[in-house]
Order: sequence, then structure tokens, then C-alpha cells
Amino acid sequence: MTWSTADIPDQRGRTAVVTGGNGGLGLATVTALAAKGAHVVVAARDQAKAAAAREQVLAAHPEASLEVVELDLGALDSVERAAATVLERHPRLDLLVDNAGVMAMPEGTTEDGFETQLGVNVLGHWVLTARLLPALVHVAGSRVVTLSSVAQHQGRALDPADPHLRRSYDPWRAYGNTKLAMRHLAVGLQRELSRHGARTEALVAHPGFTDSELQKRTVESGGGGVLGRASHVAVRRIGMSVERGALSQLRAATDPDARGGQLYGPLFAVTGPPVRRPLVRPGTDEAVRRLWQVCERETGVAMYVAGAVAGR
Repeated sequence: MTWSTADIPDQRGRTAVVTGGNGGLGLATVTALAAKGAHVVVAARDQAKAAAAREQVLAAHPEASLEVVELDLGALDSVERAAATVLERHPRLDLLVDNAGVMAMPEGTTEDGFETQLGVNVLGHWVLTARLLPALVHVAGSRVVTLSSVAQHQGRALDPADPHLRRSYDPWRAYGNTKLAMRHLAVGLQRELSRHGARTEALVAHPGFTDSELQKRTVESGGGGVLGRASHVAVRRIGMSVERGALSQLRAATDPDARGGQLYGPLFAVTGPPVRRPLVRPGTDEAVRRLWQVCERETGVAMYVAGAVAGR
């Protein structure tokens, strides 16, 4: 059975935060949730683009409830400010979609000195998720959805001795590592949520081969090499639209039958309707331990589920 936005349950009374909600998969996710009645917080770096995205959604759905919060995942000060703003406005959250990301970027660093892809794709989301947990863990049916990629299958568990790949940087290796790390984040977070009796569940999704302009930005950055250029050409010709690609994360976020620790992706690996996918190379205890070690050490922020549940 094909799953579509028509299958999204009524979202009225629910509040969702979507990172990178001003374009691509994020904007498609924001649009679908807002169309079903959710109040959606568009967390994005480019404020002009976010304002334009908000107007685009309102033009299609005049009754939509939206707000914009500035969030630069490449700067932990910005992440902390964004989280504080969200918590001040919304002490209760139903959904966090960790959607934003970059792909196969040339070697560089964030404002905090992290390798760019690790900093944006993983460490920024780690801090945001940790800070928003108090607003999620007591809300029945609340979810955290992290965004992975088929590139996870080329990735390796983070190496605590060299998580930034400073010894030998490769843009695609770094990307695969971060996308696998986002899957490990969902698996490890679900274990912690279950252990401490939280009412929140963590799931992971991947969009398959989708023309989200991620490949275009990779090429424009000078990253990705021949593979990046070929990927850009191919995705423009045969990739799914962002509306179709976003269905996997929307299903993980809203399907009443979805459960914590599950992965959703296209039926035919890189294309097709969203279905529950097997966790090939599931996150092992060691892989999750490495991720927790790297993220806590690099950011100085703990994923303190027990404290969030206890109100500490």
C-alpha cells in the first residue's frame, strides 16, 4: 500500500520543530505538517530564505501556523540560542525533525573548529536535541526523527581518536560517517528513552535519491569531485521530487504504527514509497558508545535523558 501525505493524521494541537525547514526536504516536511494543522517552527540559518519559505507555505495553506527561529548548526552558540528560544515559547513539543545537513563538502571547519560535515550534520543536532529533550520526554506520542542517507552504508562508526578525519580527509567518507552517526544517534537515543521511561520515541529516515538541491550545493562548494558532479546530473534527471523524498521522514514522524528505533526509507532502496526498512548493520553498543563519547567530549553537552525525565 502506498503511503502519502493523505495518510498523515490530523496534527492540530501539535508543535513540531524542523531544522533546515526553509528549503528542500525540510520545506516539504514543514509544508506537509502545517497543512495537517501542526504549528511548525522553521529552524534555519538563512533568515531571508526562511521568510520566503514561510510565505510560500502560507500562500498554499493560508491557515497554516508557522514561526521562524534562527539556527546555524555550524555554531554552537547559535544552537544554544535557538534551543532557548524554542523552549521559552514552547515548553511542550511533539516532534523534532533533525533534517538539515551538508554533503561531501571540501575540508573546512565550523565556527567551533569542528570538521564541517561532522559539526553541522551531527554535533549541532546533538546539542539541539539534548537541549530540547525536557520539552519532549513527557509528551505522549512525541518523536525525534533524525535524517540519514543511503551513504550510511559507506560510513564507519566515529573514531574517537580522529572523528574529524584530520589525518586523512575525504569528503565522501566524512559524509557517510555522519549519516551513519545520525542513525546511531536514533538507535542510542531510543535505548536511553526506553530505559528511563520517557514518552518520546526516536526514529531515523532516509530520502533515497531525491533532487533536494543538496547535490547542487555540493558542486557549488567545490566538493564531491567527479562523483559529486555526476550525482548532481543524475539526481536532476531521475531523482525523486522533494515532496516524494520527504515522505520517509514524514512517515517516521507521524505514522501511528511507527515505533522507536525503526528506520523508514524508499521501498526500492533509493526510490519508491516510504516503508519500514531493515536496519542493516544495526547500531552496535560499541558504535553508539563511540558516538556518545565523541559528541559529549566535542560539544561539552550530555544527552541527559534521565535528567530530562526527572525534571533536572
